[in-house]
Amino acid sequence: MSIGGDGGYEDDVVDAYDEPRRQPVRVGRSMVTVVGVVVLLIAAIAFANRGGGDAPAQSGGGETREDARPTAPTGERPVTGRSDGAPSGFPRTEQGAQSAAANYAVALGGTGMFETEHRHMLVDALYTPESAARVKERQDRAYSEAFLERLGLTPQGEAPEGMTFVSRTVPVGTRVTEYEGDDATVEVWYTGLVGMAGEESTLPVTTTWKTWTFRLRWAGSDWRIAEDSQEDGPAPVPGDIRASTAEEISRAVEEYGGFTYAR
Repeated sequence: MSIGGDGGYEDDVVDAYDEPRRQPVRVGRSMVTVVGVVVLLIAAIAFANRGGGDAPAQSGGGETREDARPTAPTGERPVTGRSDGAPSGFPRTEQGAQSAAANYAVALGGTGMFETEHRHMLVDALYTPESAARVKERQDRAYSEAFLERLGLTPQGEAPEGMTFVSRTVPVGTRVTEYEGDDATVEVWYTGLVGMAGEESTLPVTTTWKTWTFRLRWAGSDWRIAEDSQEDGPAPVPGDIRASTAEEISRAVEEYGGFTYAR
């Protein structure tokens, strides 16, 4: 979840995310303003890491939609290496490509993406050199000071005192749609948390469901992202669980850490 695309950013935000949202528990401004900002945030985060490939993944050496199996754990230990804050050292296998894609989705969906230095570090570590420069330029335009201000963040991407900015990607499953030699296309189905937790927040934390498609390339000693794109869903029917307070959300984000994923 992040922002920055090949032009037409504002139009894509309006066109692609024009569905109604659930009402937040408490707001400080008009509901129209709240919904508008939430839609913008979710659209922007989903739009950020498009590496240039918008076409759906094509079936190849991996599973097709007809013979895909449910993602199941294999029991293999996750990787132990780290590169600029993200796991590294994935095996040159289909399972390694799935593990890489899931971990990359987690890293690229975090709050660090809203800080320029951290974002550049991650992009350089996770994308191929050919893609990294293009992605950073696009994201720098998208993560403008004006955009961060609309989210309630400082120009440095920090939340105001007393507030907790939440941006977290939680993979639900992965599947390989193409695998051949040094190239793999992997889909990551995930749910995301995004918004500002705080008593005076007008941007309450909401959930989103998306599928993130990564076209990976083996580069030297690890998988790197050559292109990536996202689409909405599959999304389950929302439950009727009571929405937590801003304080409960803030505490949960601080107390519950993320994971290193293995296939």
